[in-house]
Amino acid sequence: MMIPRRDFGMSLFDDMFKDPFFEEGRTQKKENFPMKTDIIEKDGKYELAMDLPGYEKKDINIEVEDGYLTISATKVENNDEENKKYVHKERYVGKCSRSFFVGEDINEEEIKASFNNGTLCLEFPKVETKQIEKKKTIEIQ
Repeated sequence: MMIPRRDFGMSLFDDMFKDPFFEEGRTQKKENFPMKTDIIEKDGKYELAMDLPGYEKKDINIEVEDGYLTISATKVENNDEENKKYVHKERYVGKCSRSFFVGEDINEEEIKASFNNGTLCLEFPKVETKQIEKKKTIEIQ
C-alpha cells in the first residue's frame, strides 16, 4: 500500500516537528522579546515608542555613541525565586537592548525621553543624511 505525501520533500516525521510543542524554544523568544518598538517620522523629527512592560524607570538606560542610540533594560529576578519551581514561565528576566542608527550629528541633549505605563517614548530630531552621489565609473588608463 502506498501513502501519498502531503508535501513534496516533507515526511510525516518532519511535519511532527512543525507542531508548536516542538517550536517553543525557537519562536517563544522572538514573540516574547520585551522591546517591541514603533518609530514614526513626524514634523521633521522621529518619535520612538518602545514597550517595556514590568520595567521601572530606574531599570532603563539610554545612550548615544557613534551615531547609535542604544536602549537597554535590566530586570533582575527576586531572591525568593530560588525556592520556586515554575510550571510555566513567560515573563522575561535579564538584560535586553536594542540599537538604532540615528546619525552622527545628534547628541543626547536633543533627545527627549519619558516613561509611562510600561512604554518608553523618545523624541529626537531627524538629521539630514549626506546624499550619496550616483554610481560613477572610473576609467582604467
